[in-house]
This record gives sequence, structure tokens and C-alpha cells, in this order.
Amino acid sequence: MGRLIGLDFGTARVGVAISDVEQRVATPLEVIDGTKDHLMIGAVTGLVEEWEPVGIVVGDPINMDGSRGSSSRRSLRLAKRLGEATGIPVMTYDERLTTVIAHRMLDDGGVPSKNRRDMIDMVAAQVILQGWMDKNAYE
Repeated sequence: MGRLIGLDFGTARVGVAISDVEQRVATPLEVIDGTKDHLMIGAVTGLVEEWEPVGIVVGDPINMDGSRGSSSRRSLRLAKRLGEATGIPVMTYDERLTTVIAHRMLDDGGVPSKNRRDMIDMVAAQVILQGWMDKNAYE
């Protein structure tokens, strides 16, 4: 066991979530700049040094029909680069509808739309990480 970091890649922002050591609960952590890949990779490497996770879970935005578009290909490319930069395993998780789920969670929590810009990215990362942990809890 050990902590995991979850990432929701965007072209402007990257949502980050962290798990507990037992990999039971994912929590939103922060948002980092996603406009320049090399800076984002540096920021994630810094988080790896700070939190010492045993792995990273990256959202893979597969199209609804199961095909891979440019966002999915970018996500896979960045996942590979993160693995090389950090030296820890990087896993992908099908993130279809995670942003919709994140919006619903914030709606249920009464968070006003105007306060959601960064929050939605962190919550989407939380949904990705929690989904991966739930799926792999008994494997």
C-alpha cells in the first residue's frame, strides 16, 4: 500500500488528488498549471517528492464511442513522460463522464457555479483516483 496521486489533465489546468496510505479515500489536493507540459511534469515531480506516492493515476479521456482522440493520445503521452520523470508506476483510468460527476458532486454540496473553476478540476481528479482505487481494491 501507499499513497497515490490522481491527475485530471486539461489544456489550461491539471486537477490533482491524493489518496490515503491505505488507498481507500481520494481527496482533492490542488490545481497546477497545465499550459506547458514540461512545467506540469516538474510540478508533479515536486508533488511526488513531497507526498512520496507509490503510483500515479492519470485520467484517460477516451471518447464515448471508445475511440481515442487527441486528448486521449496526449494523456497517454504525458503518462509515459511522468513515469520516466518520477520513476514510479503510472496507471490510466477511463475518465468518461468524470467531469459530469464532479459537477453533480459540487451541485449536491451547494457550491456556487462562480466558485468552481479550480475546484472542478480537483474534484474530477478525485473522481478519477477514487474510481481507480475502487476498481482495483480487490484485485
